Amino acid sequence: METTPWTIDRYEGEEADRKSDIVAVEYPLTIFINGNEFATMVCTPLDLEVLVTGFLASEGLIRKADEIKKLTIDMDRGIAYVETHRPIAVSGEGQKRWIGSCCGKSRAFYFKNDAATARTAVDDTAYTPDTCFRMMDAFHREAETFRETGGVHQAAIAKDGKIVKAYTDIGRHNALDKLYGYLLMERMEHRGLAVLFSGRISSEVLLKVSKMRIGFLLSKSAPTDLALQLAEDLHITAVGFVRGRRMNVYTHPSRIKESSKGGVSVE
Repeated sequence: METTPWTIDRYEGEEADRKSDIVAVEYPLTIFINGNEFATMVCTPLDLEVLVTGFLASEGLIRKADEIKKLTIDMDRGIAYVETHRPIAVSGEGQKRWIGSCCGKSRAFYFKNDAATARTAVDDTAYTPDTCFRMMDAFHREAETFRETGGVHQAAIAKDGKIVKAYTDIGRHNALDKLYGYLLMERMEHRGLAVLFSGRISSEVLLKVSKMRIGFLLSKSAPTDLALQLAEDLHITAVGFVRGRRMNVYTHPSRIKESSKGGVSVE
């Protein structure tokens, strides 16, 4: 269950009215890898298999879904048991912040394992502005839980201008990890894909998109400067403030094409 009812007092000026509201469920999930406790995340209790798979890939512990021998979710205890085909050293070392060089250009703070798992996008699939607007419109229509609660983030994969899969979660990183897990479990080719996101384009969000090897990111919100520096280095087109018929293209605008120039267009 991703939402739950809650009785509230809703005020209009000085007048209160008791009503039933809908709030997002917050669920702690502890991941054990080969019997060793690895991490605890707070998430929306849906699509947990793809979440765990994507999270482990994002952390650099696996590269393919079939590296997982067995994945069991104990919903009552809030535990994910993961068995892998090869031994995995579980420690806190990968969580330490460090200063490193991304692709030999910008210097930025990011997790140590990001240095090994971030990828430069090589897909040059281009989209027309109209397709970008239509993808974001379709993305908003998928956001039922957000409309109910206002308390979740949403991320989606699009191909050929159409939404392929969308996930919601109380954690913006979790929503992206669910996408990553879906790509791995479905063995989807990364070329020709775009990521749509409901929240701010931060450096961590940008890095998660790079790990999926996707070169096109659309968001209805704003980017940060560090995210844009990374987007430049990793050859990712970052598009923000996609609202109505307006958008801001911050990096690698070559992936935005007019229909007559061969960009992906939706009729």
